[in-house]
Amino acid sequence: MSENVAAQSQPTKSGAANEVVEIIKTVVYALLIALFLRVIFFQPYTIPSASMEPNLYEGDYIIVSKFSYGWSKHSIPFSPPLFSGRIFAHPPHRGDIVVFKLPSNTHVDYVKRLIGLPGDKIQMKKGLLYLNDQQVPRQYLGAVKEDSGYGFVRDVFRYKETLPGGKTYVTNDFGPDGELDNTDAYVVPEGDYFMMGDNRDNSSDSRVPPAAGGVGYVPAENLEGKAQVILLSWSPGASIFKPWTWVMNARPSRFFNLLQ
Repeated sequence: MSENVAAQSQPTKSGAANEVVEIIKTVVYALLIALFLRVIFFQPYTIPSASMEPNLYEGDYIIVSKFSYGWSKHSIPFSPPLFSGRIFAHPPHRGDIVVFKLPSNTHVDYVKRLIGLPGDKIQMKKGLLYLNDQQVPRQYLGAVKEDSGYGFVRDVFRYKETLPGGKTYVTNDFGPDGELDNTDAYVVPEGDYFMMGDNRDNSSDSRVPPAAGGVGYVPAENLEGKAQVILLSWSPGASIFKPWTWVMNARPSRFFNLLQ
């Protein structure tokens, strides 16, 4: 009897081991597929700040198309130095919302709007954007009250800006005398791009040099992809460790919004 029990238990152990191996293989395959999709097609990002309001809010969960501009080493997690430049490069368009690696620290992702192409001249004068010595037209949309995040509410003025080629979007403005409302003229070098936040007075972007904690010019190699859609959105305070906030802090009106 004991010999029969021993003989019958051996296949059971073997079967359990095979099942574990199959589970591990399934997990590995799933991870490889997810990595492939992330590198080649799409990648999610969470917006961490207010620099792109009123179009992107802190807590928005966006999807970025990796194929829009071709692929660089920064398309791959951890940016391994496998090659330089871009493969199957497609030039971005003025007005795109772009996710890119911060030139001064490529471990950090930024999201801004592409304003200047190589060779463009960019300048801010009294809060107005000038592109190649021509003021970019804008239409006043009215004022709203917004929480500053510092314990007081302030007036924010909104404008619809129209770039050459017809791209339109809405910007936030606190007034014409902010720190970044009057700048020198910037001429975008060949192979670089000039990025600005839609929240014009609350964005450390290409108007601020890297030495001062800003972005500066962004090399083409640093572009990761084009922001396409807000998939989901939660207001600040939501946490994966607080399940009730998944509902209480959700902003369903922002779910599945295409980006302009």
